[in-house]
Amino acid sequence: MPTTHLAGPILVIGTGLLGTSVGLGLSQRGLSVRLVDPSPSAQVVAQDIGAGTIHVPGTPLAPELVVVGAPPDVTAQVVVQALLDYPMSTVVDIASVKGSILNGVRNDPRITTEHLSRYVGTHPMSGREKSGPAAARGELFTSMPWVICAHEDSRGDAVKTAEALAIDLGATVSRMSAGDHDQAVALISHFPQVASSLIASRLLNAPGHSLALAGNGLRDTTRIAASDPKLWIQILSHNADALLPILRGMREDLDRLVHTLSAPSAPGALLDLAQLMGEGNAGQGRIPGKHGAPPQAFALVTIVVKDKPGQVARLLADIGEAGINVEDLRMEHSAGHQVGLVDISVIPGRREELITVLSALGWKVAQ
Repeated sequence: MPTTHLAGPILVIGTGLLGTSVGLGLSQRGLSVRLVDPSPSAQVVAQDIGAGTIHVPGTPLAPELVVVGAPPDVTAQVVVQALLDYPMSTVVDIASVKGSILNGVRNDPRITTEHLSRYVGTHPMSGREKSGPAAARGELFTSMPWVICAHEDSRGDAVKTAEALAIDLGATVSRMSAGDHDQAVALISHFPQVASSLIASRLLNAPGHSLALAGNGLRDTTRIAASDPKLWIQILSHNADALLPILRGMREDLDRLVHTLSAPSAPGALLDLAQLMGEGNAGQGRIPGKHGAPPQAFALVTIVVKDKPGQVARLLADIGEAGINVEDLRMEHSAGHQVGLVDISVIPGRREELITVLSALGWKVAQ
């Protein structure tokens, strides 16, 4: 078993996607994990797939750590009860909003400064469009950011325990205040979710022959629109103050675009469109690159691949044999043809070499 920073046992309250993934990851590392969920069936599924053992109410338990994986609208209440029930334990939550939960815990009349000292808000920046324990993965957090939002009353050892949880699950620890966290996720997580859902909602009454033409552009922009609506209702309502200024800014941009397109032949209209698109290019260029490194422009090579087993694996093996590193990979299936288009991103200096190598091996490269 790998070395762990936690000793256990760990109690996971809430066996949804994240809670069960936490249980799976810790159990795979040999730690003792107990599970609690209001849904008996969710508990059983989480236990059956190896996330831990169901904790029987009333059974003595002194966990080193309590991980609250409850929905955001009840997270504060669950944290409060855990602090009261387990007076020697560090308690963390893994909800995607932090400020409202901290305020909810702090404002509960039963909570003292001593209780607060054992609570640390955290947020693993990972997930899936699917929800529930059956969608859980023990590797869900590997190499992903895990934000630790210690508050002014958090005890040092409690913060270290929260960080140990993230480290044991293979995540990369980041530290922010609850307010800074909520501002950040409003922009990089909650706003894209809203935008994706609004775009996808325009497809409801679209004719089938139009949707048949859809490619990766539409799939990419609407992928997260498949996320759980019940969860997002809670997230958006809890982080509304941080999200509203961003949405108002987008509304201003949309009003500007609508005004310009209403008279596309007017003087300056094309320049305004170019500026809008250019601002998008500049913003996209600020997204960090691979492994969090500064943004880097890669060269693209597109290969036509037959739609049959083993083709992509063989392509990657051939690239590997040539000693060329794949920086990114995307695939799009061609409508009406049994082929796929595989976009391979490489550093610019090796693009021509890759084309030469693949062409010599019989691959069809789309120049």
